[in-house]
Amino acid sequence: MFGIGGGELVFILFIVLMLFGSDKVPEIARTMGKAMAQLKNATNDIKSEIQKGAEANGLDAKSLNDLTGNINAEINNAKSNLLGDTGNLLGDTTTEIEKVKEDIDTLSGPIKRQM
Repeated sequence: MFGIGGGELVFILFIVLMLFGSDKVPEIARTMGKAMAQLKNATNDIKSEIQKGAEANGLDAKSLNDLTGNINAEINNAKSNLLGDTGNLLGDTTTEIEKVKEDIDTLSGPIKRQM
């Protein structure tokens, strides 16, 4: 939780208890709980209003998924057209490396590695 360990949390609670006293801590916790509940209700209300507005304008979840699916398909198609067939590139490179290695071996003899 927020990168705070158990010992740090106990220390923070001890400081809060020392600052506000044992009679004020429950009131503070109740107030914070009410504020969090109001915030959650407000975000849910905003979400429902956005969904109602989208549905009123003819945008439902299925049409949005279809739209994004088409966009993703076009992006993948453009990517494949730009990249082309890159599988042969690596094959050609390794064969060229092998040819150069053989040329070097024929000119200088095989390289002996010491370990």
